Amino acid sequence: MTTDNRLDRIGKRFSLEGRVALVTGAGSGIGLHVAQVLAEAGAKVACVARRTERVEQVAAEIRDAGGRAFGCRMDVADGDSIRAALDRIEAELGTVDILVNNAGLSNPTAFQEMSNEQWTSLLDVNLSGPFYVARETARRLIAAGKPGSIINIASILGHLAYPAFINYGTTKGALLHMTRYMALDLLQHGIRVNAIAPGYFPSEMTNPFYETEAGKKEIQNLPAKRLGSLEELDGPLLLLASNASSYMNGSVVTVDYGHSIRLS
Repeated sequence: MTTDNRLDRIGKRFSLEGRVALVTGAGSGIGLHVAQVLAEAGAKVACVARRTERVEQVAAEIRDAGGRAFGCRMDVADGDSIRAALDRIEAELGTVDILVNNAGLSNPTAFQEMSNEQWTSLLDVNLSGPFYVARETARRLIAAGKPGSIINIASILGHLAYPAFINYGTTKGALLHMTRYMALDLLQHGIRVNAIAPGYFPSEMTNPFYETEAGKKEIQNLPAKRLGSLEELDGPLLLLASNASSYMNGSVVTVDYGHSIRLS
């Protein structure tokens, strides 16, 4: 077998041709990048978020680049919104068999100063949201008799603690454990559930902080002395979305250049 043939065979293992992917929180940051990468790998991609115009624009940009995409509104904390969006996606693209639960919020505040709304809003979006979207997606996959892959975007703050992030870190830690429970319940249906726990990456939420002097100092304390590049998530993403990870279920892939395994 020639080198070109071997590379072609390996590439086919990571191909998403014929697949339909749904990315929540696809209007910016990691979600936008994920949608673009899945489309480049051959999937038809549904881009959803609460900002309708933004995800429609993202889908249009993917189509302009030669991909297949559809954008519509979805509020991950609202069951009616989830069902309505999935109905539209199925009509446009087909049954979703790759779900990337990416939508999330962060509003850091010291524990003793945190309001009930700051606590519950993150529970609704960061934890209940992935549960609701995955449950509805799984129900439709099971009804269609199709296998699938669900990828929950967590965080290294689900592994460790950081001051003023109790609501965010708690939801991400719970999401990691929920990933394992989902994997167990869905394995009999051929639906795999795994998670990615990114370290510090640029995003709409975090960029303002990293532009401050305190943020720049924080970056210099990282093992890599820099934020992660969004392209550095491509390998783990395509691994978990594709058949290349057919024997992975309930796994967590941490992408942080060793940040979360260092003592300080």
